[in-house]
Amino acid sequence: MVVTGIGAFTPLGADAASTWEGLLAGRSGVRLLEEEWAAELPVRIAARAAVEPGEVLPRPLARKLDRSAQFALIAAREAWADAGFDAPATEESAGIDPDRLGAVVASGIGGVTTLLDQYDVLKEKGVRRVSPHTVPMLMPNSPAANVGLEIGARAGVHTPVSACASGAEAIGYAIEMIRTGRADIVVAGGTEAAIHPLPIVAFANMMAMSKNNEEPQRASRPYDKARDGFVLGEGAGVVVLESAEHAAARGARVYCEAVGQGLSSDAHHIAQPEPSGRGISAALTNLLESTGLDRASVVHVNAHATST
Repeated sequence: MVVTGIGAFTPLGADAASTWEGLLAGRSGVRLLEEEWAAELPVRIAARAAVEPGEVLPRPLARKLDRSAQFALIAAREAWADAGFDAPATEESAGIDPDRLGAVVASGIGGVTTLLDQYDVLKEKGVRRVSPHTVPMLMPNSPAANVGLEIGARAGVHTPVSACASGAEAIGYAIEMIRTGRADIVVAGGTEAAIHPLPIVAFANMMAMSKNNEEPQRASRPYDKARDGFVLGEGAGVVVLESAEHAAARGARVYCEAVGQGLSSDAHHIAQPEPSGRGISAALTNLLESTGLDRASVVHVNAHATST
């Protein structure tokens, strides 16, 4: 399996290139929240998307999508175009069989802002003012469904929901779809949009979020002895995964190879990691053994690093 397309919509930029540039420059996307509702919260910082999705998507479409789905669709469109494809895929599309095209887009929380906002509408304005699009917007699989509709995916559209691991599991699921022969191409990634008073207060009361409101851009510091929690962000990241054979047949540019995955579960606590690291060790060991990789060949490990 290989990666042939990349897309991103993040607090550092409205596409993958600007996001990468921001990362290399060491920029922070964390800012003080200026909304009225944030004034009395214990946490008043977050990493908003660098550009409002409504500036990118047509207004009639944006109104039918939760913010998380808006992010996912924008990132997926970029990744799809980056891979050299037009949307949607049809039987006439060069090199694409829609029956062998899938989408796996994950979200840990899904359409929580739609749910909470529409509940406010119900209480304040009455039943007739609640949007008829509410249910399709709030479902956790809404981003995946809309990406699947965008590209015409018919091999399967899926949504792993695994808290912070959701996006990584989505890519792992996509790898398995291709490895087992279900699909030739899978658009995969993760999206989140939960910057809202209730999730912020709930995370803060768990003692999971940084309260460093005075220095927003220094609040996320996972390896600092003075770390005090994570910073809530929003955005999406999407890749196009493709079988190496399919990519070679169409002369696609290849960013990297996806050799496999390793999965485990701590079975320890709903939020705290198992203290000995047994689960992490098991996942890494499974990855190495299932792919035949040598431990010495590992040159980078991307840590969870939430500061909690």
